[in-house]
Amino acid sequence: MIEFKGINKIINGKKILRDINIKIEKGELVTFIGPSGCGKTTTLKMINKLIKPTSGEILINRNRIEEENTIKLRRSMGYVIQQTGLLPHLNVKENIELIPSIEKVPKGKVDKRTEELLKLVDMEPKDYLYKYPSELSGGQQQRVGIARAFAMDPEIILMDEPFSALDPITRCQLQDEVFNIQQNIKKTIVFVTHDMDEALKLADKICIMEAGRVVQFDTPENVLRNPINDFVKNFIGANRIWNQPELIKVKDIMIENPVKSSAERTVIQAIEIMKYNHVDSLLIVNKDNTLNGIITLKEIRASTNRNTKLKDIMETKVITVNYEESILNVLETIEKESIGYVPAVDNDSKLVGLITKSSLLSVLSDQLMNKEVEA
Repeated sequence: MIEFKGINKIINGKKILRDINIKIEKGELVTFIGPSGCGKTTTLKMINKLIKPTSGEILINRNRIEEENTIKLRRSMGYVIQQTGLLPHLNVKENIELIPSIEKVPKGKVDKRTEELLKLVDMEPKDYLYKYPSELSGGQQQRVGIARAFAMDPEIILMDEPFSALDPITRCQLQDEVFNIQQNIKKTIVFVTHDMDEALKLADKICIMEAGRVVQFDTPENVLRNPINDFVKNFIGANRIWNQPELIKVKDIMIENPVKSSAERTVIQAIEIMKYNHVDSLLIVNKDNTLNGIITLKEIRASTNRNTKLKDIMETKVITVNYEESILNVLETIEKESIGYVPAVDNDSKLVGLITKSSLLSVLSDQLMNKEVEA
């Protein structure tokens, strides 16, 4: 959809951008983030030709934008900036309808679209259509700015630190609004921010920049799990993944090599294995490590014959989780099923680990303690 090929920018002899090569797919929300002066806003402004590259080319749908009509290109994109950019002498309705009116979109269609957009950003049309920017709070003005960006139903929306001047509560609300809109409409959104939490909350991909270079361009999960170098590691912050529980997977915290047994073992053997390992249950597996069942002290105590084989008394209906699942799913499963543990399996139902309530709490509390010490 949007492709940067060998983009460089030199201003007054200083290299602002250095060999930018990235591709933003259609329908992705990509956040650009990095220290002040790293080139993120310069990169964004090149997409609508507010800034031209010194060398290299930018393609949109495989077409070189330098060959496109600049005014037509800009009108085909939505643009939201930190200061909202609302015209103070126009009311909300007029601000939103400015470009559609210039483009001579039929009035009935424009009116309907304006009301739809205000509702989309959680503003009741009858209450806000005829208010002026000076009568709105900062958050309300920004909502109108977002609505205006969507007025021509563009494929591309550019957002340059749109929420950085807002209070934390309003900012969080608008982040949620943008996320929900994106889930429903799936536009290609390029979003500049200096806030890593905001980037993680919104992005399909994150582009981390330093001194005019792209250091890492990847999914939020991969950025958190596999920072490409010390700069990225330090920039995102130690243990930040623990602030994003939906990105923590079972494999990150499971007990590896849980105590297990063959179904051919007898009750007396199972008791000895439990005693030796200080556990009250055994996971039953085949030779290839496929999970077959579970045996607990409850079943063992109910068996009067100590030579009974585990395969005859084990519980075969075992609730499991995939090792790639989020721990949020595990917590939900444990709560819903009222269980204290859940085996982790791979895609072939082979046993790879065990999650217990106590191990879950232990890992999370250790991380909390580490964060407090670092603070």
